[in-house]
Amino acid sequence: MDPFAHTFTGAALAASGLRKTTPLATAALLIGVNAPDIDILVSYSGEYMSLAHRRGWTHGVLAWVVLPMVLTSLLLAWDKLVRLKRNPTAEPATATTLLLLSALAVLSHPAMDWLNNYGIRLLMPFDGRWFYGDALFIVDPWVWLLAGGACFLFWSRDGSSLLGWCLFWFAASWLITTNAFATDISRMLWGLGLLALAFCRFVLPVAATPRTAQVALIIMTAYMSANAIASNRAEALVREWMTANDFGAVETVMVGPVPANPFEGTVVAVTADAYVLGRWHWLKDQRLVLDKDTIPRNLNTAIVSAAGEDTLAQRFLIWSRFPYAEVKSHAGGYSVSFSDARYARLRGGIGGPTVELDRNLALRR
Repeated sequence: MDPFAHTFTGAALAASGLRKTTPLATAALLIGVNAPDIDILVSYSGEYMSLAHRRGWTHGVLAWVVLPMVLTSLLLAWDKLVRLKRNPTAEPATATTLLLLSALAVLSHPAMDWLNNYGIRLLMPFDGRWFYGDALFIVDPWVWLLAGGACFLFWSRDGSSLLGWCLFWFAASWLITTNAFATDISRMLWGLGLLALAFCRFVLPVAATPRTAQVALIIMTAYMSANAIASNRAEALVREWMTANDFGAVETVMVGPVPANPFEGTVVAVTADAYVLGRWHWLKDQRLVLDKDTIPRNLNTAIVSAAGEDTLAQRFLIWSRFPYAEVKSHAGGYSVSFSDARYARLRGGIGGPTVELDRNLALRR
């Protein structure tokens, strides 16, 4: 998920009552929910390095143990060397409680990242397999509204924080209501959600209590679970329909989430030699609509195999879930462009590298 979703979740956990369990509890939760994304630094080490190495070591099972211990150690050092020196009479932080809170925060991160169809390597460094929840888009407005809404009610009591929140809700509204997947229903629900928050903040006003954050987190968890169950069921129904309608053997099906609309999804079905794309919608009479044209996988040719030896291609293919290649022949040789069918219909989606080969299938640098 995006950094806002993780940060709002950590802040909502703190507001739910956990911030009072020990000094530095809020710091443990806010840093912990974002700690696995320290691997973003690899993005600066080369083209497609992010795809090849992110959501791996710092998101896998080893990190679930190491990161909470490192974070707790740093917080205890800060507590002793800075906070308690400034105020020797202050209550010291409790190591066990900080460790538990850090572990909760760190574990929430891969749990949320698993929900989308970008992928996460939960077993790293012992196994490089990717896992996909196919439940939520990477940026999900309803997570912002629930977790962020609880944080807004809890931390918007002074003018500067209130101004910051207003700017955030304005920017979020523009992003959510203008994207190509937004519907009249999603725009209306988003607007009603903001009105409800404004009513609770300015008219009632609702007291910011731990119960507010607890209810928001419970609803958010139920929303995520419902989407995961619905996606799994949709994938099963697509497979059943395609099998019954003579599409041959269907190896796997993805019904991937789209922005702002939990009732709709993009379909990728893998057959023996091609990808079948389509659209799924829970609320329409015809739930499944498949494209007439398919995308040939085109991976098992000598030309594509030679192009796959390129460093950038290898980095892309490590991450790619539904890879395919397009080959163009020209006077000097061949151009091989790699893509992933997850993003074939998404404008501005993640594209792969183009590799140049000569007529002897040697890489052209």
